[in-house]
Amino acid sequence: MRRSKPEPAGGIADAPACRRTALELLARREHSRRELTRKLGTRGFPAEVVGPVLDELEQSGALADARFTDVFVRSRLAKGQGPQRIRSELAERGIGDATADAVLRGSEVDWLETIRAVRRKRFGPELPHEYAERAKQARFLQYRGFDSAQIRAALELDADSD
Repeated sequence: MRRSKPEPAGGIADAPACRRTALELLARREHSRRELTRKLGTRGFPAEVVGPVLDELEQSGALADARFTDVFVRSRLAKGQGPQRIRSELAERGIGDATADAVLRGSEVDWLETIRAVRRKRFGPELPHEYAERAKQARFLQYRGFDSAQIRAALELDADSD
């Protein structure tokens, strides 16, 4: 059950309360600027207070989209998600393509090994021989965020690596 979100002190949204709330949110986990803007807005802080507070937090280093992106990408890689899904989720959180691409390149992920591991974990070591099963596995991998070339490689070339 979610706790109710506290209203700003006395119904008056001031910068110190906004800053305190933003820091409390950042203490729990990294957030993007867009996420913090949305969360602070739902807590009753007006945009004219939120903007300068977030600018101040960015200047101090407490809020950094690059750091958020790095943590986010690592968590999604650990879940076996592909590059397309990761980029899409980052875009929803206000992270630009350039930042997402830089972090994904910097992570030096072997996408072929990742997709093979995801396929094996879900469907076992045996490659599908029937069309229906291949299609089922391809849909699953596509949902996880892998592109068609990666999916073809995982379903057709997996036997060559053993």
